[in-house]
Amino acid sequence: MFIHNLKYFFKIIFRNRILIFWTFAFPIILGTFFNMAFSNIEKNEQLDIIDIAIVHNESFKNDQIMKETFKNLSNKNNKERLFNIKYVSLGKAKELLSKNKVVGYLLLEDNDTKVVVLESGINETVFKYVVEEITQTKEMYNNINKMLQEDQPRIKDISKPNLSYTMIEFYTLIAMTCLYGGIIGMSAINMCLANMSSMGKRIEISPTKKIKIILSSLCASFIIQLIGLALLFIYTIFVLKVDYGNNLFAVLLLSIVGTLAGLSLGITTAVLVKKDENTKVGMMISITMLGCVLSGMMGITMKYIVDKNIPIVNKLNPVNMITDGFYSLYYYSGSNRFLWNVISLLIFSFLLILISGIKLRRNKYDSI
Repeated sequence: MFIHNLKYFFKIIFRNRILIFWTFAFPIILGTFFNMAFSNIEKNEQLDIIDIAIVHNESFKNDQIMKETFKNLSNKNNKERLFNIKYVSLGKAKELLSKNKVVGYLLLEDNDTKVVVLESGINETVFKYVVEEITQTKEMYNNINKMLQEDQPRIKDISKPNLSYTMIEFYTLIAMTCLYGGIIGMSAINMCLANMSSMGKRIEISPTKKIKIILSSLCASFIIQLIGLALLFIYTIFVLKVDYGNNLFAVLLLSIVGTLAGLSLGITTAVLVKKDENTKVGMMISITMLGCVLSGMMGITMKYIVDKNIPIVNKLNPVNMITDGFYSLYYYSGSNRFLWNVISLLIFSFLLILISGIKLRRNKYDSI
């Protein structure tokens, strides 16, 4: 009976064009747009090398992140070289700037970072932007180190390049795809509810154990979502040439657990929300997209702001748990933070499934 119901739900779900679009087509379409947009930003819109000066004092010598970053950005062997740097005294920097031999100079004094330019222009703006990004990165590192003093105090190599915009977006895209699996799980549960479908009414009055039917529908939903996730990985790896690094197995493991979290969220939405299916789908999409925004899809700075000011929000945000697990694989030397994100997603899934199960058992109908 279980296998029969599993095949039956497979057929029903694959006939639902809306579900198939959100599960298979939408992530691939969005991934294609990400690749087109960000590959142009990173590869096709390279700027000319900019002449700058850096005041080579003790503050700069002691700032490892600033020093290593500008060293990489001015390396002649680097194809993405951005700056031609002159390390000089403060007086010499002012002289070079006055003679327009540099677009500006950088001065570090204790914790104060100053960028001095004579006029506004593209090169000057780029110089200021790079310094601001490095400063924000330093603050993020300091914030992360404070949070990880007990379990993971060391970041890998601080000279390791930051994640590209493309990889940040693709990590969030995978997390979003995992959560969209909740739409399938929600639809499967709706088909089993007497107040949502005629099939649910038949299930309610049939002698077959309801738990078997629900479990078979959820297994079908989970398998279909994993198929959609597999197609996304195949497309991004072999067509878009996205490099997920040396931890592909861990990335896949986190994605599978994230899919379970998305499925559990869809189940809970179906059980607790007493609205029609279109309203529930809209709620699932809204919840998922809000989670994506807070976890950095529209800019990694948003994730940092939320983590710093309202940390409880992202601790409860399943999208952030997934993306944070991806970042931990890239940046950190141990696996504690990655494992914590996996465990958090499993706890999140278990609690939602438990709540849904209790609610389903208490469901009663005056008439069917």
